Amino acid sequence: MPYFCERFGGRPPQDSTMKEISFIRQHIEKWKRLESVVDRASEEHPERLADAYVEIAADLSFSRSHYPHSRITVYLNNLASALHHILYRNRKESGSRLLSFWKSEVPRVMYASRRELRYSFLVFAFSVAIGCLSTLNDDLFPRLIMGNGYIDMTLDNIERGDPMAVYKHMSPVPMFFYILINNVRVSFIIFLFGLMSGFGTGAMLFYNGVMIGTFQTFCIQQHIGMESLLAIWLHGTLEISAVVIAGAAGFALGNGWLFPGTYPRGYAFRQGAVRGLKIAVGTTPVFLIAAFIESFLTRHTEVPDAIRGAFILLSLAFVIYYYVYLPGQQGKEIVISD
Repeated sequence: MPYFCERFGGRPPQDSTMKEISFIRQHIEKWKRLESVVDRASEEHPERLADAYVEIAADLSFSRSHYPHSRITVYLNNLASALHHILYRNRKESGSRLLSFWKSEVPRVMYASRRELRYSFLVFAFSVAIGCLSTLNDDLFPRLIMGNGYIDMTLDNIERGDPMAVYKHMSPVPMFFYILINNVRVSFIIFLFGLMSGFGTGAMLFYNGVMIGTFQTFCIQQHIGMESLLAIWLHGTLEISAVVIAGAAGFALGNGWLFPGTYPRGYAFRQGAVRGLKIAVGTTPVFLIAAFIESFLTRHTEVPDAIRGAFILLSLAFVIYYYVYLPGQQGKEIVISD
């Protein structure tokens, strides 16, 4: 946590009002003392940490109300967040910890990572477009990306009148575990590649996006566009959304190192790692449900299109609600992010 004097140099910003200047001068010594409490957190009594948190939270609330766009509000928020993290880390786990994680922590960390989620989606969408355009302009591109074996198998299935037969080759139970393990592995690889300053995460997202854009365009060219959309996105809505969300986890990890902001780089990196890990873990149930759908339901291509289409829309609604809308609602509250 950088000291106040390093951030403001003992002089108010030029666009501050006299009231803000008075507010800063009145509390600057207290804030410096609270910074020292954060620096010596391992030596401080828990009650002292709790008292410090209450003090800074009150000042933050006042600053947010009166000076919402001021740097002093950013400074106080960072100081309060550090105290909140220390208290939360040292708090005893309760029996409802797991429920609290899915109900509150994941949406909260998704709100804190909304910028990283936006970047992840844009990289993925751009790569899908690259895959589509490349396939439209080069008939050999799908073989380069998907491999000759997979393309030949798909063409053979089309000739047999069952283009999505690839989902029927393996028994449901072993297929479920294979897909689940593979998808979770890919998710954590995307997250850990954030250690490469986020470039590794971006590369993984780009590769997966190109594959999807390529294969989907290839299916449209083979006149099985609607069937491929209904079959692939029956499970893919959840699966691909989870991949994009895992990308946000990787970017959170990388940004903690590259852009520490007002935090020391080491502390910001640890915060980014914790935030990214929570996001990655938060995708596990989504991958589990997607693996179940792909293994047990996608193979039933005889199900009416309307039912499959409705299921896809329901899956999309869940993703938007839980990972976008709910975090946005929590973000409207005056909550100090950990």
